[in-house]
Amino acid sequence: MTASTGISLTTLAQQTQAAARQLAVQPTERRNDAIAKIADALESHAAEILAANAADCEAAKSDGIASALYARLKLDEAKLKAAIVGVRDVGKLADPIGAVQIHRELDEGLILKRISCPLGVLGVIFEARPDAVMQISSLAIKSGNGVILKGGKEAIRSCEALVKAIQEGLSQAGIDPSVVQLLTTREETLELLKLDQYVDLIIPRGSNSFVKFVQDNTRIPVLGHADGICHLYVDRAADIPKAIQIAVDSKTQYPAACNAIETLLVDQAIASEFLLEAAPAFQAKNVELRGDERTRDILNIAAATEADWSTEYSDLILAIKIVDSTEDAIAHINTYGSKHTEAIATEDAKTAQYFLDRVDAAGVYHNCSTRFADGFRYGFGAEVGISTQKMPPRGPVGLEGLVTYKYQLVGNGQIAATYSGANAKPFTHRDL
Repeated sequence: MTASTGISLTTLAQQTQAAARQLAVQPTERRNDAIAKIADALESHAAEILAANAADCEAAKSDGIASALYARLKLDEAKLKAAIVGVRDVGKLADPIGAVQIHRELDEGLILKRISCPLGVLGVIFEARPDAVMQISSLAIKSGNGVILKGGKEAIRSCEALVKAIQEGLSQAGIDPSVVQLLTTREETLELLKLDQYVDLIIPRGSNSFVKFVQDNTRIPVLGHADGICHLYVDRAADIPKAIQIAVDSKTQYPAACNAIETLLVDQAIASEFLLEAAPAFQAKNVELRGDERTRDILNIAAATEADWSTEYSDLILAIKIVDSTEDAIAHINTYGSKHTEAIATEDAKTAQYFLDRVDAAGVYHNCSTRFADGFRYGFGAEVGISTQKMPPRGPVGLEGLVTYKYQLVGNGQIAATYSGANAKPFTHRDL
């Protein structure tokens, strides 16, 4: 039985699947109207949502929540308003459903189409991120999918208030509100991972160990990333004030984010000049610096160990290493990076392109902050998560990651036997 509904999780998943199948065939205008009404309902329930979040934050503090998790949990008025803007923006995006990707005549009167369609039901499990409820629900509705949400226990009141508003918006739009469901207990997480008959994709958002646990305990496809170990390489041809600005933003703008840098690599040719200028800028933002031996010859800071190169701090801690060349920087990144987001600061266009071509990551940047790795900033309206896998979707995943396709073939009595054997009729294979 689910804690929130009193029905079995299998029954709840069946209800979500049935509601999703109805949503999948609704016209664009109907789904966009549902998204608009969800945004309206979130606005009208803002005070209730913020009060619920304040109660979650108070309880989490009492339980000694880690600072990185607390930053993700806190939903203030500005963050809520920005999330609602993101919901409305999803409504303005092009409809991902029904796009004709292939339109081909196989023979006269035998026409093939490949058409985009929803995945079905998403299972989204996340820790301490109530804003994920809004992002994911709006993307699911736009793409014609149902979604079963499972938030962390520290965000339970926030998630309940948000889903209540979302379901109200869906009802007002004439959409079955069971297309968006919320689970609240750890036991339900384990049960959800077994529902491969009803759930088509699992999206985990949380710590390294949490994502690995999900990947190890389900037969359902999993979209996500376990680590966010990102780097900035400051090349010998970098503009130092520009590079410092990029480095400080990449580390401190939101250190709990998976796209914040954890390691700073600096070319030995400018290491002394750069680090002596950069260190005060980091220290002004309360960043704890750790360095390799050559860095500590320049700065009086703690020693970085081998473990630091593969650690996602999600906090105001930065490891620094001096490298001999761009090749060394690339080798370090490809060894220790998590294939998330990597950046180079340089005014040498050839070096930049060399780096962009050879670094193995979902996002590779030149002269800008790694913090731009985000579905909202990419113009996706929002994101369901970030994927570091090689197969698409990769990087911030918006609507395009929530659709698949089906082949529709329309004929007039044609049979395969006509096109095989000694007197086989040839196919025309003409794109229309």
